[in-house]
Amino acid sequence: MLTVWIDNERIEVEPGSTVLDAARRLGIDIPALCHWPGRAPVTSCMACLVRVEDDERLVPSCSLPVRDGMHIQSEVAEVHDARRTAIELLLSDHAGDCLAPCHRICPLHMNIPKMARQISEGDLRSAIQTVREDIALPSILGRVCHHPCEGGCRRGPHDGAVTVQQMERYVADEDFAAEPLYTPTRQPDTGKRVAVVGTGVAGLTAGYHLLRMGHSCGLYDKDGDIGGSLRSRYSQAELPCEVVDAEVDLMRRLGAAFFSGARLGQNLSLGELRADFDAVLLATGQGSAALAKELGIASDERGIVVAPRTCATEVEGVFAAGEAVRGECLLVRAAADGKLAAAVINRLFRGEALAGAGKEFSSAMGRVAETELSRIIEGQSQAARVEWGTNQSFISGVDLRTQATRCLHCDCRKADTCRLRHYAQEYQANPRKYRTQRRDFSQQDDHPFVLYEPGKCISCGRCVSLCSEAGGSLGLTHIGRGFDVRIGVPFAEPLQGALEETAEECVAACPTGALSRKQEGTSSCRKSILCRCNAAGAD
Repeated sequence: MLTVWIDNERIEVEPGSTVLDAARRLGIDIPALCHWPGRAPVTSCMACLVRVEDDERLVPSCSLPVRDGMHIQSEVAEVHDARRTAIELLLSDHAGDCLAPCHRICPLHMNIPKMARQISEGDLRSAIQTVREDIALPSILGRVCHHPCEGGCRRGPHDGAVTVQQMERYVADEDFAAEPLYTPTRQPDTGKRVAVVGTGVAGLTAGYHLLRMGHSCGLYDKDGDIGGSLRSRYSQAELPCEVVDAEVDLMRRLGAAFFSGARLGQNLSLGELRADFDAVLLATGQGSAALAKELGIASDERGIVVAPRTCATEVEGVFAAGEAVRGECLLVRAAADGKLAAAVINRLFRGEALAGAGKEFSSAMGRVAETELSRIIEGQSQAARVEWGTNQSFISGVDLRTQATRCLHCDCRKADTCRLRHYAQEYQANPRKYRTQRRDFSQQDDHPFVLYEPGKCISCGRCVSLCSEAGGSLGLTHIGRGFDVRIGVPFAEPLQGALEETAEECVAACPTGALSRKQEGTSSCRKSILCRCNAAGAD
């Protein structure tokens, strides 16, 4: 056995092991985007660099054999800086988005393309699960939201945006009419209790997410009917009372306790709430500045003053959200504030920093040229956008599915598992630091199950090795020379002919979203997904 120290931690490894092998046995996560266990190192990504203490150079850990008595530095600033640079160079000409523009723009950050795929497959139960993961009141927002997400739809300038709001509404309405009604899951009871004062969109949204996080929630409304301004701001045609009732009843199923006729500062005391609950959220709507003064809470001309990105007031354990803070604002923005407040209160209960970990990394491709857009749309549904009035519904589910097929699916299918994105987040990479003219955005989708997006490929060669070992089909190979080398099908043949036996393994092995499954839950392999790839010990 050989003894090696990595960041002053000692470990014994077998002769022939690499520094990367030793680090992983110690639980040290070194980024190795091109490494493939059991195969010769490629050292193309240069993201797994380490420093040997008796050497000035930084060297790839995947190709560095362990020597007895070796001392390695891995988790130090100089090494991290070099890894960050390697990741930023890989992102410099990246042609693809982690999140679709509509997803990024949505204040509630719902995965819109995923919902569209599920609708197009006729799977409305999965679609409502996707919707309710991020949106507490889809039947309400599906009617009165200003749908800013549609303004980000890439298809919009060409022949009209995808009808996101109508799809959301239809899915939610159909679920309320279904048996059994979908009830979102709750985390185990935490024993924590939150008082939410106000049952408008911000308060209801916060309560919904707090309940799902496992906290008990009491919601107080000054009027007789729960729903706040939702019942007075809109006409019955725009937002029927029974829609609000249905959303409130779902929250009762989740365990919410509602109290009507409770006026803060009159028959409801902030002091009593602070004594009885672990946190208090003020979602009291417009005109809350006067209330704040009565309660001894700082306010300005818009409403209650809170700390940036935390919804926290100057009073310990008391938070505020929505129009109580902003004054008049878009309904979806108030909902987003309620969702944020719930996340912040949850972090408080967990003993974490209130401000959270910041935004999730997302590579953004930017403007798509008309030639690129036309090529993308050419392979998609040519159905026209259809508008429905606020008091109308889709003629049938077939119409809904037709509208869903208009989605161009600008998102990355592997956004949650992409190793490049994971390490870009971890190392706080700037995707624009070395930005050059990005590669042309294209999709090769002739395979029945697999989508290939060359602009996301980092030429690691994993798929090439798998195809070569499998034999039989045409496979994938390196095409070009030097800096222009790319992965592709020889002789410009279709992807389907290249991935006859190895499609599932290549998708699983790809460290980015270059190779992905077209739809959730599909498999091109008669065995279980990731079968042989997992057996090989893939990263």
